[in-house]
Amino acid sequence: MSKGILIVDDAAFMRMMIKDVLTKNGLEVVGEAENGAKAIDKYKELNPSLVIMDITMPEVDGIQAVKEIKKIDINAKIVMCSAMGQQAMVIEAIQAGARDFIVKPFQADRVIEAVRKVLG
Repeated sequence: MSKGILIVDDAAFMRMMIKDVLTKNGLEVVGEAENGAKAIDKYKELNPSLVIMDITMPEVDGIQAVKEIKKIDINAKIVMCSAMGQQAMVIEAIQAGARDFIVKPFQADRVIEAVRKVLG
């Protein structure tokens, strides 16, 4: 398949939950980052086939990170994670280049559906 997935979330337990869902469905997680700044560095280092990115994070938020990653790789595939009530931020993220979004609390099948859809 691909080079794997980079998970970006400032909450370690959220990264663990997402990783668990992905690995149980035969998908490979190649890296994790706890904020947008680290996500950008990890993207350059790992060149993942997909990024699952939280919107609200310290230092560099998900939207800014999407913009920066898109500058590095115009074809970057990014799925945003948002809490309920962040529609405006989701729209901004999609405009910045994200391909899809999933809402917390996660439904495992929705995570997999978004990942498979974006990876094609």
